[in-house]
Amino acid sequence: MKKRITALIISFSMIFALAANVAAEDEIQVSARAAALLCVDTGEFLYVKNGDERLPMASTTKIMTSLLALEAAQRDDKTVTFTKEMIAEGSSMGLKLGYKLKLSDLAAGMMTVSGNDAANAAAIAVSGSLDEFAGLMNSRAKALGLDNTSFETPSGLDGENHYSTACDMARLMECAMQNKDFSSLVGQKSVKVDFVSPENLSVTYSTHNRLLSLYQYCTGGKTGFTKKAGRCLVTCAERDGKHLIAVTLNDGDDWNDHIRLYDYGFSLLEAVHCDDTGFRENVSVVGGVCDEIDVGAYSSFDCVVNREDKDKIKREVYLPRFLYAPINSGDCVGRVVYKLNGEIIAANDLVAEDSCAAYEEKKSFFDFIGDTIKYIFGFY
Repeated sequence: MKKRITALIISFSMIFALAANVAAEDEIQVSARAAALLCVDTGEFLYVKNGDERLPMASTTKIMTSLLALEAAQRDDKTVTFTKEMIAEGSSMGLKLGYKLKLSDLAAGMMTVSGNDAANAAAIAVSGSLDEFAGLMNSRAKALGLDNTSFETPSGLDGENHYSTACDMARLMECAMQNKDFSSLVGQKSVKVDFVSPENLSVTYSTHNRLLSLYQYCTGGKTGFTKKAGRCLVTCAERDGKHLIAVTLNDGDDWNDHIRLYDYGFSLLEAVHCDDTGFRENVSVVGGVCDEIDVGAYSSFDCVVNREDKDKIKREVYLPRFLYAPINSGDCVGRVVYKLNGEIIAANDLVAEDSCAAYEEKKSFFDFIGDTIKYIFGFY
């Protein structure tokens, strides 16, 4: 009898455990071969599926190509003449031999209609050849710590040594979105390009990233497709101060999967508003022409944490009892620190609101020691 009861208990335990696992899996499912959801605010992945598996990533490659092109354009937005060596198969922005346009406009052609011709043109304009540009792409990937990424083509057309991972592509998009020109470009549903030649030729290119229309919180992204890679998609979204990046590789239902990922990610997070702008404190000054100065904070920010941790954040003020002159207005003299589980997750500088010069007459070392002792024990 005891054995039967024990067996029943074990059976029910297994059933409940299985049910819990199924519930966890049902919470978020995607059809992609590989996927990743990155919280930009914390640097943590909220969801990963085969995140480090090396796979072809098709035209999402152009995130790197466009970033490098825009960085070069910020230094010199030169005019590029389209030549025979820049011709590419596949998707195109319609460039013809002899056409001239700005380097930055090639990035627009890449990130809207995924122009392979624009990618080749930008690569050759920046580095002189496709091979040299691939080397530049791989150097940047190495610098970013994308250890499972290798670039062979600027366009994303399949190559034996052309691959990345869901997690690496998320990190790449995180870096690219820090570039203001890039983030502005990918957030637009259409971009108008004015050609240098032919004169008076203007073309409006509409983005392939349908998520900008399907999901109100989407702030940008890049599509990709080859027969080998399948449908690939890298997007970003922002909601109530929370920033996420989603990646799916080889996914037949990518639009819906990205929406599922974002809804799941945003449900886990809470943006706690940390406002120290009202902080003001008088701090005594040692060795100065004034006895005290005002100290304050002038910024506020959102601190993103897991929703279950929002009430665990602790605020601590670090400000000395006295300061040594000279002090200039704007000098950082303290900090307001926000901690979660003992670790600093955010901080705000406390700055001097006034300047305080040192005594013009020279004081000895012992005079400063005496002043300090008086301030410590409250004799002033």
